[in-house]
Amino acid sequence: MASISNTLSLKHGLSLWCPQSTPLNRIHRGSCSFPSRSFRRCFTVSASSFANENREFVIVGGGNSAGYAARTFVEHGMASGKLCIVSKEAYAPYERPALTKAYLFPLDKKPARLPGFHTCVGTGGERQTPDWYKEQGIEMLYEDPIVNVDTEKQTLKTNSGKLLKYGSLIIATGCSASRFPDKIGGNLPGVHYIRDVADADSLISSLEKAKKVVVVGGGYIGMEVAAATSGWNLDTTVIFPEDHLMPRLFTPSLAQKYEKLYQDYGVKFVKGTSIKNLEAGPDGHVSGVKLENGSTIEADTVVIGIGAKPAVGPFEKIGLNSSVGGIQVDGQFRTGIPGIFAIGDVAAFPLKIYDRISRVEHVDHARRSAQHCVKSLLTAHTDTYDYLPYFYSRVFEYEGSPRKVWWQFFGDNVGETVQIGNFDPKVATFWIDSGILKGVLLESGTAEEFQLLPKLARSQPSIDKAKLQNASSVEEALEIARASLQVGAAD
Repeated sequence: MASISNTLSLKHGLSLWCPQSTPLNRIHRGSCSFPSRSFRRCFTVSASSFANENREFVIVGGGNSAGYAARTFVEHGMASGKLCIVSKEAYAPYERPALTKAYLFPLDKKPARLPGFHTCVGTGGERQTPDWYKEQGIEMLYEDPIVNVDTEKQTLKTNSGKLLKYGSLIIATGCSASRFPDKIGGNLPGVHYIRDVADADSLISSLEKAKKVVVVGGGYIGMEVAAATSGWNLDTTVIFPEDHLMPRLFTPSLAQKYEKLYQDYGVKFVKGTSIKNLEAGPDGHVSGVKLENGSTIEADTVVIGIGAKPAVGPFEKIGLNSSVGGIQVDGQFRTGIPGIFAIGDVAAFPLKIYDRISRVEHVDHARRSAQHCVKSLLTAHTDTYDYLPYFYSRVFEYEGSPRKVWWQFFGDNVGETVQIGNFDPKVATFWIDSGILKGVLLESGTAEEFQLLPKLARSQPSIDKAKLQNASSVEEALEIARASLQVGAAD
């Protein structure tokens, strides 16, 4: 459930100015690029006189970003009686990564279940159950997605027909799973996609009866679901068109080590091939996956993990980024329409450290973007969001597993690579571009070693590639990298 999309470097600054003298009722899409702070202050005052059908702040979306945004509103004393969250789901916001990790564990291996992973437990914060939202005076509208937005009248319409007037709107709709078309069997019984609790529950129901599972896709979803199904002792095959697992991040040699581990758990791989269609049995249930080469792999359960697309829905009119997708925002998550913001997976934002526009599908960004946006909205906080790309995965962590996997990556995977370690259990990969350390991935590190990674990636020190290549262990390689920080500081 993680990816990053990028486009060309920023060549010009974005205009953030809006005339303070512009009357609120005359501000429209063309009047300024982004809402001024004076606009937001004025609107907060006018919002206090709203009738019952009006909400001062509305968050659309019920995922990670919404939960962390809600906490930030509470911390600033601006939630009670002012904030409304509109969600298509039946649950209060939760830590979504659990769905492809501990949630899928077999019932005898202590799987995660709600309310155990409501936000904000993922960062050691309070568990925000439905009762928490009630206690904080936050209005929650469940299972009632937004179907239309009128930016001139500042109103939202829900699927049930409810009309909501907002003062400030935060779009936190995340992503939706990329799906196979109906014509090739994408919606056959037994075919699954995972984006929410209902999806995961449906998959678990299938796994309880399954014998042969096929996972389509060699990225995050594929790796994590395959690791989980191994805990069920099911015949599992992973199919993907690339040459190795996680091609957007892993090098071929690194992927080979993880593939060997999965094979030790009984997982099979079919690489470098495409799928022609999913086949159905006499009962209409999925029965196999037919490949382009004409062969068929039997399956009674198929999980599709081929990526996701930003859930823009009715908010397309807000202004999209044509290169990375999603809603275009500035460094404070303001869109091109005053009073409207976008955060999390759906936002195309300036990635300051690398001077380019990106859209990041990862829980860390979902949390941080929510907090940054709300602070900017409610306070004099004007700092540009300065995100450091971070990805991780934890798999095979079910009870009784002989080997647990936990890797972290920080930075940018560009340039040449140096890999150190034999995966016993540690392995590290360093990305070096023109003598500059740009990114680093570490498997099975200590807490102290993991804490070093973001320091290295953000500092981007000069590093001696030859010296790094001659390191005899992961620990020695990390010490060489740590020393490069000190040299950079001295310079």
